[in-house]
Amino acid sequence: GFPRTLGQAKALDRICELDLVISLNIPFETLKDRLSARWVHPASGRVYNMDFNPPHVQGVDDLTGEPLVQREDDKPEAVAARLRKYKDAAKPVIELYKSRGILHSFSGTETNKIWPYVYTLLSSKIPPVLSDEEN
Repeated sequence: GFPRTLGQAKALDRICELDLVISLNIPFETLKDRLSARWVHPASGRVYNMDFNPPHVQGVDDLTGEPLVQREDDKPEAVAARLRKYKDAAKPVIELYKSRGILHSFSGTETNKIWPYVYTLLSSKIPPVLSDEEN
């Protein structure tokens, strides 16, 4: 997410005024597991997740047949360290937006269960975008 630090939040304040901030509260273990299951095809940047978007053949890119790699920062130990650092850095950002009354928090472990609530909030704040056929 962005902003991740108080410094980034203050820089963002200089260029725009936020009226809505969404915080997704996902358990540490869920985040660690999801990020640790991420593998990429370096040449194209295609991303696979071994749990919910695996390649057709394990360890191999679907389109090229080339090997997939796990980034160093996606390995379980690195993910755990990143999440701890993020939590510490993000806490003052969360408090800032909470104090402004613009923070909306959602908790859960599954996108398809959280998304309807986020969508309802966004739909109440932003008019729907209609396609040319709908206009």
